Amino acid sequence: METYAWLVVNGFIHSEKFMEIFACLVQAAARRGCRLEIKTNTQLLPVLAVTGSRDYADIPGRRPEFVLFWDKDVRLARLLEKRGLRLFNCAESIEICDDKARTCLELSGSGIRMPKTVIAPMTFQPDGYPQLDFLEAVEKQLGYPMVVKECYGSFGQQVHLAAGREELKMYLADIKNRPCLFQEFAAFSRGRDIRIQMVGNQAAAAMQRRNAHDFRANITNGGSMEPYEPDEKQLAMAAKAMQVLGLDFAGVDILFGEDGEPLLCEVNSNAHFVNIRNCTGVDVSDAITGYCLKEMRR
Repeated sequence: METYAWLVVNGFIHSEKFMEIFACLVQAAARRGCRLEIKTNTQLLPVLAVTGSRDYADIPGRRPEFVLFWDKDVRLARLLEKRGLRLFNCAESIEICDDKARTCLELSGSGIRMPKTVIAPMTFQPDGYPQLDFLEAVEKQLGYPMVVKECYGSFGQQVHLAAGREELKMYLADIKNRPCLFQEFAAFSRGRDIRIQMVGNQAAAAMQRRNAHDFRANITNGGSMEPYEPDEKQLAMAAKAMQVLGLDFAGVDILFGEDGEPLLCEVNSNAHFVNIRNCTGVDVSDAITGYCLKEMRR
C-alpha cells in the first residue's frame, strides 16, 4: 500500500531554487512508493480551539503517516506534533538551528569546537542600543577583526566582519534590536569552509566552498565549490552535532582551524541541496526520503 506523507513548505516562497528542492523530494519519495503531498503553512493554519474536549482543531484532509517539514514555521510544527504527527526534522531541532545563538548554547559543553562566541545582550529599544559600553568586554574577549552575526538569517547575508570599533558600531546601528552574536574570526579559514550534508549520522555528500573575494564562502556570495572528502574528525564533529541537536538531516558547515582541527560554524536544519547535488552528483533528496521511510517502519 502506498505511503502517504506531507511535505510542508512556506506558502510565501516561490523561487526557482526552492521549487526545484520540493520537486526533487516529491520525486524521490515517489520512487520509493510514497506519495509526498505538498502542503503550505498557509493551508495548515494553526487554529487553536477555545472550547470543547479537543485542545486543537483537527488536521484537515487525509492524515499523513509522517511530515517532511521543510519550513521554519515552528509554531505550526509544534501544532502538528501536538496532533501526534511525526515530523522530520522535529520542531525543537528546527527552532534551535534557526537561531544561531541558540545553536551555540545547545552545543556548548558538548566537546564540539566552535569559534569563541559572545551573545549580544538583548535590548527592547527599537533603534538598538542606547549605549555601547559593553563592547569593551566583547573586544577584550574576541579582538579584531570580529564576526558579527544576526541570529536569524540565511546564505551569509546577515554575517559581517568588523575591522574595528567604528565598523562594529556601524553594523550594530543597522541591526538595531534584532538578536545577534559576536564571534572570534577564524582567519585561517577565510573564504573557505566545508558543507557536509548529513542524513541520520551519515554523510550523504560533502563539498568545499571557496571565495577569494569575501570572508564568507557561501555560493550565494560568489563562492565556488568542489567535491570534498571529509576526514574522520570532520565527520565525527558533524555526527556529534546531529546527535546533540536531535536532527534527522542537516547541512553542517565546518571551518578549518589553524591547528588543523575543525571548527563548527553553523548547522542548517533544512539546508538547500541543489548546489551540493550539482557539485557532487549526489541527490540528497533520495537519502532524506529513504531515511524518513525507514524510520517510520521501525
